[in-house]
Amino acid sequence: MGQLDSGNAAWILTSASLVFLMTPGVAFFYGGMVRAKAVLNMMIMEAAALSVTMIMWVLWGWSIAYAGSSVGGIFGDPATGFLLKDTMVADNGVFGSAALNSNNYPVSVDVAFQSAFAMITVALICGAIAERVKYSTWMIFVALWITFDYAPLAHMVWNGGLLSADGAISQAIGAAAHDFAGGTVVHINAAVAALVIVLIIGKRKGFGTQPFRPHNVPFVMLGAFLLWFGWFGFNAGSAFAANGTAGYAWVSTSIATASAMLTWGFTEKIRTGHYTAMGAASGIVAGLVAITPAADVVSPLWSIVLGGIAGVLTCLACSLKFKLGYDDSLDVVGVHGVGGFTGTVLIGFFGEGTGLFAGGDWRQLVVQLIVAIVAIIWSAVITGIIAFALEKTVGWRVTEAQEVGGIDLADQGERAYDFAGTASSVLKEVK
Repeated sequence: MGQLDSGNAAWILTSASLVFLMTPGVAFFYGGMVRAKAVLNMMIMEAAALSVTMIMWVLWGWSIAYAGSSVGGIFGDPATGFLLKDTMVADNGVFGSAALNSNNYPVSVDVAFQSAFAMITVALICGAIAERVKYSTWMIFVALWITFDYAPLAHMVWNGGLLSADGAISQAIGAAAHDFAGGTVVHINAAVAALVIVLIIGKRKGFGTQPFRPHNVPFVMLGAFLLWFGWFGFNAGSAFAANGTAGYAWVSTSIATASAMLTWGFTEKIRTGHYTAMGAASGIVAGLVAITPAADVVSPLWSIVLGGIAGVLTCLACSLKFKLGYDDSLDVVGVHGVGGFTGTVLIGFFGEGTGLFAGGDWRQLVVQLIVAIVAIIWSAVITGIIAFALEKTVGWRVTEAQEVGGIDLADQGERAYDFAGTASSVLKEVK
C-alpha cells in the first residue's frame, strides 16, 4: 500500500460534492421548465434519484460497477462488494477505507465520487417524462435501472470491461476507446433511456396542440449555472488526482461550454429573432455534455470547435420531437443524447495525437462510433425491458384528470405556490 496523498483525497472528495450538487442543479433546471402545477413532482423525482441511487449503490451498485470480479467484461460480481464489504473497515469502532487506490487516496472516496455520477445520470432521465409519471413508479425504476443498466455500463466503459480502452473492441480495432467522464455512460445512456420510456408511456395531453411554457425561467438559469459549477467536479474530478489534467479539464470544459452557449444563441437568433434565456441555459448544458467525454484530449482550439458544433446541433435537434411526434418534455434526447453522441464521436476527429484531424488516424473515429452505438443498444434494450415491465404491472402514468389538474396536487398533495392564499391576504390588507 502506498502513502496517503491527502491532496488527491481532498480534491476527489470535493469533486464528489460538486457532482452531488449537480442533481439539485438539475432539479432547478427542470423544475423551472415545467408548468407551475408540476414543479414539486419534478423536484421530488430528483430527490428520489439521490436517495434511491445511494441505497442501490451501497447494496450492490458499487460492486457491479467497480469492486466485483468481471463477468464477461459486462458486469462485476454484485456479491463481492455487497454493502461495501472489503471496502470499508472499522478500527476501534470507527469506520474508514480498507485500502488506498492507485492514486493513493482512500477507496471510500471513490465510492462517494462514483455514487454521485450514478445519481446525476438517472436524474437526467426524468426531464423527458415530466408532468405525467407516478412518483412510486419512478422510485422503482431508479432502483432497477441503476442495478441493471447504469452499473454494468460503468463497468464496461470505466473498469476494464468490453467498451473500455483495454476492452475487446479497442483491441480488435487497434485504438483505445475514450470516455473521460461520461459521454456514453452518462449522457447517451440517460437520453436513450428517456426516449424509450417516452415511447412506452406516450405523450402529455395537449402535446403539439397547446404551448407548454416554462413557469420559472430564473429557476432554469440558476440550474444551468449550478450545473456549470458542479461540472468542474464531474470533468476535472475525472482526472482522479489534483494534477495538470484536472486543471486542463476545468479549462476545456469552460471553453466548450462558452462556445456552445454562443452558437446555440446565434442559431436561435437566426431562427426566431431572439437570444433567449432558455436558449442560453440549454446551450450551457449542451456544451457541458459534449465536452464531457473529451475534456482531457482536445486542445483549446478543438474545444471551441467541439462546443460550437454541439451548440448548433443540439439547438436544431430539440425541435425534432414535434416533427417525429415523441414527447420528450424537457429535451433530454436533444441535449444529452445528441450532445453526448457528438462529443463522443468528435474525439475521433479532434483527439490529440489519435483523431483524424489532430493525429491523422481513422481508427479512433471507428472505435468511438462503435462504442457509442453499443451504448445506445445496451441502454435501449435494458431500459425497454424495465420500462415495459413497469407499464404492465404498476403502471407509469397518473390519470388524465390528475395530469390536467396538476400532478403536484394529485401525487404529492401539495401546491408549489399558494396563489389563492396570497390573493386573500392582499385583499385583507387592502380592506
